[in-house]
Amino acid sequence: MGVFEAVVIFVITWWLVFLPSLSAGNRSQADAGEVVDGSEPGAPHSWKLSTKAAFATAGAAVLTAIVWVVLTFQLVSIPI
Repeated sequence: MGVFEAVVIFVITWWLVFLPSLSAGNRSQADAGEVVDGSEPGAPHSWKLSTKAAFATAGAAVLTAIVWVVLTFQLVSIPI
């Protein structure tokens, strides 16, 4: 697997881990008791994007490493 393929796999797996994590662990403004004027009460109170991005980066790195090992050691035969 070349560098380009590794980058593509990393980017795809990063998004596949990041997008579902956006909704995980969110509290609404109504639940937190701090509704900002003019906003929807069901809007998230705190996004915690840096934590979710770090989780996605770590997850994507692990998944990319697994794909690299599988392809490098030919653990799965992929007919082309």
